[in-house]
Amino acid sequence: MRRLDRVAVLVVILLAWQALSWVAGRHELASPAVTLGTLAGLLRDPDFWVNVGATLSALGWAVAISMVGGVGLGIVLGARREAGVVMEPVLASLYALPKITLYPLVLLVFGLGISAKIAFGAMHGLIPVTLITMNAVRQLRPAFVRSAAVMRLSPLDTAWRVLIPATLPDLLSALRLGFSLSLLGVLIGEMFASKHGLGFLVTHAVEFNDLPTILSIVIVLFAGAIGVNTLLLWVGERLQPGG
Repeated sequence: MRRLDRVAVLVVILLAWQALSWVAGRHELASPAVTLGTLAGLLRDPDFWVNVGATLSALGWAVAISMVGGVGLGIVLGARREAGVVMEPVLASLYALPKITLYPLVLLVFGLGISAKIAFGAMHGLIPVTLITMNAVRQLRPAFVRSAAVMRLSPLDTAWRVLIPATLPDLLSALRLGFSLSLLGVLIGEMFASKHGLGFLVTHAVEFNDLPTILSIVIVLFAGAIGVNTLLLWVGERLQPGG
């Protein structure tokens, strides 16, 4: 039944899309048929996959930095409550700061190229992962920490053997959010200062008012993001008690 519901939702979206295309006109909104035809052409174009690879390469590094750095900082700040209390409002303020205002500084430090895209993507994902991890560690039952102390585990062993396994479902939620935000950061970086990547293709298509190409790339990004988030959600459900 759920599969039929998904098909019904997809049909409704396509019908609404087609109706909007008729009302607005093909120059304002490309129809589903035209967009899917353009998408099929892009998928057969080797240059398109070169740009996909450029985006995935920067995204992989950005997500890795966000997760390793965010989980590490989150565990430290969550285990040391005084430090966490001091740093939490600072991190929240930095997270609320529009990241695009820092992009000139990123370009100045990292220059043009993949390094700037990775840095900008990591800037978007690092802080929320840190905050989620910190709060997950804070909410652990004190028995976990006392058990680690009784076993005389080092801080590193405590984090690896106790804190990370106990907060794994929350860490997967942090990974889902960090992935989405890092993807956004990488795409913005590609749109402003890059000659490769899906963000660059979108900017190039906007310059020529190429609506079918823009919508095709949006579909690719949407499908990729939904696929990754669905996979991580499925893994998180399996890690829940009784999953």
